[in-house]
Amino acid sequence: MFPTALPTRKRRRPEVAFARGREEVKFRDVTLYLVERRMGKSRRNFLSNLARSKGFCVDDALSADVTHVVSEGNAAQELWNWLEEQGFGEMRDKHVLHISWFTESMSAGRPVPVEIRHYIQDALEVLAENLEFCGDQGPNMAFRRAASVLKSLPAGLRRLEDTQHLPCLGEHSRAIIEAYLTSLSSQEIFECGSSSRVEEILNDERYRTMKLFSSVFGVGPKTAENWFCRGLRTFEQVLSEPSIRLNRMQTAGFLFYEDISKPVSRTEASALKIIVEEAVIFVNPSATVSITGGFRRGKEFGHDVDFIIKTPEAGQEDTILPAVIERFKSQNILLYSDLQESTFDLRQLPTQRFEAMDHFSKCFLIVKLKCEQETDARAARDWKAIRVDLVAPPLERYAYALLGWTGSTVQAQISAL
Repeated sequence: MFPTALPTRKRRRPEVAFARGREEVKFRDVTLYLVERRMGKSRRNFLSNLARSKGFCVDDALSADVTHVVSEGNAAQELWNWLEEQGFGEMRDKHVLHISWFTESMSAGRPVPVEIRHYIQDALEVLAENLEFCGDQGPNMAFRRAASVLKSLPAGLRRLEDTQHLPCLGEHSRAIIEAYLTSLSSQEIFECGSSSRVEEILNDERYRTMKLFSSVFGVGPKTAENWFCRGLRTFEQVLSEPSIRLNRMQTAGFLFYEDISKPVSRTEASALKIIVEEAVIFVNPSATVSITGGFRRGKEFGHDVDFIIKTPEAGQEDTILPAVIERFKSQNILLYSDLQESTFDLRQLPTQRFEAMDHFSKCFLIVKLKCEQETDARAARDWKAIRVDLVAPPLERYAYALLGWTGSTVQAQISAL
């Protein structure tokens, strides 16, 4: 049965056109870029016009001239993933700020000093990361647990009393939260905050250098610390230092850094699953493949793609990964592989050590994923290098491994119990 009349269509408001180039630029050392994502095109146009009328330079594209990136309504991790996807990776001299800095600057009629509360930052994870760089694993995991708990809440905290019945929040974590709540009011506390300790870390040369070096595949905190202590601060200095001998993993990490430092999308992960499944089924038609990690938890982006392989018979897990690697080689899509054979020993169980998960057979790979467009015009290549991890646990440990590799580092500890 059809309706007697067609529903009326809402008239779309006409977009406002703004004059460009007539405004006097008063603050030439500041160039703004407003992120349209979640802000909306009309509001972005309005705010851009407002900023230009007050003497600010506003760029409509992410260019090398941009000094201040302003975002509204984006969660911290979503925004960082999006910026990296746009190729905005080298951000050491740029500010990525919450809209509050913009509104304060508009009210003042000039760029206000950037404070830590203006940054879009997960402060608890900054603290955890800094402790990891220092080799202090206990407090590191405490802060990571606290950050995971806060991110799992259906709404942001508004009062310190709201934390009383939450698990995994220690004294130091509560102190950070209290600092947030007294300065941010309605903002979700894990996105940004005002903490003198966090500000100190973010401005610390050691932390910034360690974070840069450890972003390279194959470079852990100890290696990053060693390079920092030698006085090295950039990739160029590391690669030109004659006394440094990179291992295979680090060499691949630098060689494919431009690709593997960018986030992997859910679409790319799905395409990789098809490739992995084809290789696994070619080797063992009865085996199955499951995607794990953040993509199994519903994330839209990740830094790599993890798969767990289930073999139908005990013992097959020891041979399937070498065969899959050979299959990738024959397809000319394998750029790097590191196979680690199983050292799992039932006699060592039960154990409460998370490292028990690392005893399963696994391999770390970098593979080619074909793209619709050329990813590198100079090299004229139509593929992107992506990090892939495969793990093949014993059949009787499959459920525990699936739990461990699906969850975060914190959640994975449960599966080792």
